[in-house]
Amino acid sequence: MPDPAEASAGRYAQVIVDIASSDTDRVFTYRVPQGMALLPGTRVSVPFGKRTLEGIVLSFGDDPGMPEERVKDILRPLEDYPAVLPPLVDLAREIARDTRTPLAMALRLMFPAEMRRGRVKIRTRATARLRTGEHGIQETLDAALAASARAPKRRLLLRLLEDGLSHPVEELRALARDPLAALKALEEEGFVTLAEEEVFRSPYPDAGPVDRDPALTADQREVLSEIVPAIRSGGGRFLLHGITGSGKTEVYIRAARECLSRAQGVIVLIPEIVLTPQMVSWFKGRFGDVAAVLHSRLSAGERYDEWRRIRSGHARIVIGARSAVFAPVSNLGLIVVDEEHEASYQAENAPRYDAREAAASRASREGAALILASATPSVLTFAKARRGDLMLLEMRHRAQSQPLAHVTVVDMREELRLGNRGMFSTLLHERLAECLDRGQQAMLFLNRRGYAPSVMCRKCGAVMKCPQCDVNLTWHQADRMMHCHYCGLRGGLPQECPTCGSSYIKPVGVGTQKVEEEFRRLHPDVGVVRLDMDTTSGKDAHQILLDRFRSGEARVMVGTQMIAKGHDFPQVTLVAAVLADMSLHLPDYRSEERTFQLLTQLAGRAGRADMPGEVVIQTYAPEHFAIQAAAKQDYRAFFETEFSRRRDKLYPPFTMMVRLLCEHALEDTARGVSSALYGRLKDWLAQRPALKKRVIFFREDASPIKRIMGLWRTQVLLKLLEHPESGEVLDFLKQLSEETWPCRVSLEINPASLA
Repeated sequence: MPDPAEASAGRYAQVIVDIASSDTDRVFTYRVPQGMALLPGTRVSVPFGKRTLEGIVLSFGDDPGMPEERVKDILRPLEDYPAVLPPLVDLAREIARDTRTPLAMALRLMFPAEMRRGRVKIRTRATARLRTGEHGIQETLDAALAASARAPKRRLLLRLLEDGLSHPVEELRALARDPLAALKALEEEGFVTLAEEEVFRSPYPDAGPVDRDPALTADQREVLSEIVPAIRSGGGRFLLHGITGSGKTEVYIRAARECLSRAQGVIVLIPEIVLTPQMVSWFKGRFGDVAAVLHSRLSAGERYDEWRRIRSGHARIVIGARSAVFAPVSNLGLIVVDEEHEASYQAENAPRYDAREAAASRASREGAALILASATPSVLTFAKARRGDLMLLEMRHRAQSQPLAHVTVVDMREELRLGNRGMFSTLLHERLAECLDRGQQAMLFLNRRGYAPSVMCRKCGAVMKCPQCDVNLTWHQADRMMHCHYCGLRGGLPQECPTCGSSYIKPVGVGTQKVEEEFRRLHPDVGVVRLDMDTTSGKDAHQILLDRFRSGEARVMVGTQMIAKGHDFPQVTLVAAVLADMSLHLPDYRSEERTFQLLTQLAGRAGRADMPGEVVIQTYAPEHFAIQAAAKQDYRAFFETEFSRRRDKLYPPFTMMVRLLCEHALEDTARGVSSALYGRLKDWLAQRPALKKRVIFFREDASPIKRIMGLWRTQVLLKLLEHPESGEVLDFLKQLSEETWPCRVSLEINPASLA
């Protein structure tokens, strides 16, 4: 960590206080007390009005810009090192500007939330070790043994300590009953040193012996011949488009090794926490404890300790979800964004940053190489590669030369016509039985958790809705309760319909629980695990389920989109999309893209070892271009069709979608604010005809999901041409959102969801 003695000159510090409000979104000047050494990025405690707040030092100067008597002193630094590295301060400024949020809110992204207000502490443990005598350890040991001739417990402890290393007292207690009194006596006689040593909480056990590198494929050698020179020259932006199973992870590992040989750090982003154990095992298997992990499922202590291992430089490789892009890695050499097409890289809460854009900005700022990688790149990213903003690298062959899985599309309309009203087609029944008879494994995908997506009155057709949210309640068979997947509300099945009084209430539709139940009914002797938000919410729950499947204890995995990407299970030869249409008809311009990506990624889970794979896609829209392209696993065919559709309809990347979202407990209040915002925007644009040309449309209406967690939601939705002048419109929208309104107003730029 930096030496505080190198602190910037200047008697005064410019500090951003930790208040996420537009009213305080500016720096405040404080005096640096004599003898206090600080660096930019250091967290400090400062007086603010009648309160004491935390803040971050941004810069120093000799001129306070105000009367000396008005300047208050910094009270104390909160750490003896800068918590936020200078490049990350700059990145926070950029995020605050681009997302139109206060800088304090963006700076909070740069360190663990538990550090604020001291909510997590360093863990220590009592240790003991032999003191080194004038002539070494042996001299001390001989003297101590001689002095302990009639104390067998002390002699035993001395033999345990004779290696000269620090030993945890707890470890000694396991070998010698109640050793503390004896150790203290040895300490008083000058033979032993007792101390409190820091302990890092580790989220993953030691990896064991380091694995050997496999031989590279021709595709891997070719793409590395471009990536490695870019790392050495301090830059390079790549889109790595490799088919599923082509060995992209091995490329990341070899590129990371190049960085470590140059004393550089690496960040590897993954889209799903459920994929973390697999990626961590690969990297720890090659690099040991040099690899660290950051994601939201870690305990507060684990996250804090991993962050400090990274900040201190003990860990040089960081693996984690979206927020790991802000890991305090110094001398950064490479950022990898795996499965870059995933919507989870876009933050849903303010500041609504995109981790891919943050990665690109950070890589450019710090002279690091950037790899965006996917078998199904986002339309926006592939368009950038075609435009030349990214170098396109392609891996067209699987690492073990296996063919892609054979895909069959089943028309469920025809199944229904033939009298099959079940969720499994005749073909899927047959393929499942064959797969299990061969002793192999299968994965069944349905992107909807729960047992049944709705509960309906069969007399009047009324659907049971959440009283707090404008969504259907989902029936969960496990606890026989209706659940809201937005606010968490639970309730039992009503005895009668609240609309007509009928008692004919029944769950309808299909969710992952129902798929699991149906499979168990058909194959009661076959082990099955289910991966969705309901089964993986606990700490390490996903790891336990994945281990059961990987070990073969479970032969079938049922799950939502979290099973469709990144996993490498050699025994999986059959995967099936039970209903491929779930994401196809959502009210979002990206629904076709997300359907294609999900199905193509799912198909890539089959046949990854030396056994051929098969994929069954069940759908009511077999002729849809996204289904057809996924069945052929033909990304370019999909891209050309989708790109043309977006150009014709003026959707991103040709435009940007922006909205002002209004939320309030009273519908009339939310609607009143959105109407007022619309009126202000309309008047403002009327006075600026040149800017109005950049706005393709703007309208005020209810949000597609009208109510969530008791708050009514209305919006002003805009579609803007991508143009520098559009920034003036965004600035005005930010100004509107920050004014005082009777409800919460949020500015969302290209939001991950328009629901």
